[in-house]
Amino acid sequence: MISVALRKDFPGFRLDVAFAAPTPGVVALFGPSGAGKSSIVAGIAGLLRPDAGRVEVDGAVLSDAVPVERRRLGLVFQDARLFPHMNVATNLRYGLRRAPAGEIGFDAVAGLLGLDRLLDRRPHSLSGGERQRVAIGRALLSQPRLLLLDEPLASLDAARKAEILPYLLRLKTALKLPIIYVTHALDEVFALADTLVLLESGRVVAAGPVAELSSRADLPLAARDDAASVFDAEIAEHHPARRLSKLRAGALELWVPLVAAPIGQIMRVRIPAREIILATEAPSAISLHNIIPGVVRAIHEDPVRHAALVEIDAGAALLARVTPDAVARLGLRPGGKVLALVKSMAVDVRGDAP
Repeated sequence: MISVALRKDFPGFRLDVAFAAPTPGVVALFGPSGAGKSSIVAGIAGLLRPDAGRVEVDGAVLSDAVPVERRRLGLVFQDARLFPHMNVATNLRYGLRRAPAGEIGFDAVAGLLGLDRLLDRRPHSLSGGERQRVAIGRALLSQPRLLLLDEPLASLDAARKAEILPYLLRLKTALKLPIIYVTHALDEVFALADTLVLLESGRVVAAGPVAELSSRADLPLAARDDAASVFDAEIAEHHPARRLSKLRAGALELWVPLVAAPIGQIMRVRIPAREIILATEAPSAISLHNIIPGVVRAIHEDPVRHAALVEIDAGAALLARVTPDAVARLGLRPGGKVLALVKSMAVDVRGDAP
């Protein structure tokens, strides 16, 4: 378990946060610039002395009495901060200096992060994504009890982000290491996070499983253009002739384009709120594969977009954005039955790399 409680007064700003999350897993700190995300990381790492607070990681208490070098935390910033005169192998081995004996070995890290063929190269010859992978590898070789990633993809373009995200997924799956991940990019949260901590003006707005918070219509996430339901689902069937796979999350079954992964593998599913159509009767002669029965959990107005946000319990939680007129015409109300219509092509499916 990770437990964090920190309070720090700055000129014109107060950081006062508390949250907890199970381990292992990725805890995403998400919020706008100035919300206090990096200050929380600095407080956990011991780089910022709070006015009051306590940090506990799997029973180990980290307080002001524990110096930075004894906290056993791996820290990666936006910029890789590699030593330019050292090659990749030497930069990686720097993480082994003063590191206690541990299970994370050099060859394993190099293989896990795809650095095997880069070991003789200098940082100036690497792409931004490659440099970040080296920085993460160096942090891992310090044998941390907790990995802190402070917006590691913020300085990368979309192509470099797409390059490094699979490695972060592999890292999450293979090492089972607790990770605190700072970002203001919701796609990174959807891809990586198990627990989400929403921050605003130095306060925790909400904290909990990403599947729960992503479908809450009363939270700031729901008002974003990229609002979506996010949950994990198991591959239940493959139908190569139809080029479809069936995913299952509790009672919810979802047809998606054929997934190149074995039956039983857990996938991360994202369904944009704007892509869900609601109905009270099943349509006929339609190309749609997914007609999902559910119960309306709550309805919230989005006056900025002249929209209504509808929370649906369908075995997994879903969030739909429709017009207020649609809510009225369908007679939707909390506790009432509804059908969620979802195009297979609208579902984003990602899996942890093996």
